[in-house]
Amino acid sequence: MSIDEYRYRIQPVKGYWFTSFLVKELSNRTGCFETTLDLGLTRTTICLKNRVLSIGGKEINITDVTPSENHRVVLYDIETGAVYEVLRYTETGFYKLKAIALDKAPTLEINGIHMHRITGTDPWKDTLAKIRAAGISRGNIVLDTCMGLGYTSIASIIRGAFEVYTFEIDGNVLWVAERNPWSNRLSSDLIRIYRGDVTQLIHKFPDSFFHRVIHDPPRFMKSTGDLYSLDFYRELHRVLKQRGVLFHYTGEPGKHSNFSVVRGVKERLEKAGFKVLGFDGDSQGYIALKVS
Repeated sequence: MSIDEYRYRIQPVKGYWFTSFLVKELSNRTGCFETTLDLGLTRTTICLKNRVLSIGGKEINITDVTPSENHRVVLYDIETGAVYEVLRYTETGFYKLKAIALDKAPTLEINGIHMHRITGTDPWKDTLAKIRAAGISRGNIVLDTCMGLGYTSIASIIRGAFEVYTFEIDGNVLWVAERNPWSNRLSSDLIRIYRGDVTQLIHKFPDSFFHRVIHDPPRFMKSTGDLYSLDFYRELHRVLKQRGVLFHYTGEPGKHSNFSVVRGVKERLEKAGFKVLGFDGDSQGYIALKVS
C-alpha cells in the first residue's frame, strides 16, 4: 500500500465553544457586547439577557452550556444543535480538550497528562518555541511525527513551510481535534494527515525527503517505546535531507520521571548518525543535524 492509502481528511465541527472562563464573563454582563466563542481566535458580538445568549439567530441558555467541571470545554454544534463536552471515555483512556484561559489555545489531556506545556506558557507559545528550534522556514517540507491537536503542523505552515506530513495513530485524538477550533486549519491542503503508526509508515518515504523533522512524542512508556528507539531514529535520519534539522522534544531532563530514557535520547540520536547540537531550554528538546 502507498502512503496515500492512509490519508485522513480532517472534518472540523462548526460551533460555539464555552468554558468556565467564558461563563464567568457572561454571568457578569448584560446587553450586547463582544466576546470570543472560539477560545480566542475571533471576537463576536452577542446579546445577553436573563442568562439567554442571542447569537446568529439562535438562543442559548447559559446554564445549558456551562461545563460540568473547570477546564472542560462545552461545544454547541451549529449544524446539529447538539451540546456536549469535548471529552471521551474509552477502554484505553480518558481524553479531554482542556481550556487554560478565556482566549488561549487549549491543550489535549489524556489520562490526566497534558500534551502541551502550560506552566509559565501556553500550548500555542509552546508550539512556536519548537518551530523556532527546528528552524522551519519558507519552502520547507516538514515531518511532524505525532499530530495531536495539530498545532505543530499549523504553525509550520504559518511559518512558510511548503508542505507538512503528520501522523496520528489514535482515533480519539482525531475526534477531539475535529472539535477544537484551534485545530481547524488542519483541513489545509498543505497539511497531509495520515492515520497510523509513524514508526511503521515512515518506511514508505524515500531517502532525503524532508527538510525538517519535529518529533514531539507522548511521554515514554511501554506503548510508546518505539518512538524513542534507535531503529526509529535511524529512519528519521534516512528521510531527512543533508543539513536537515531534527527537533526532538523531551521535556526538562532533570525533572523527567524517567531521566535515563531522556538522557539516552542524545546517545541514540548520535548512534543513528545525527550530530546533536545541544539541548534547547526554551523549547525543552534536542536539536540535531544530519551531516552524513
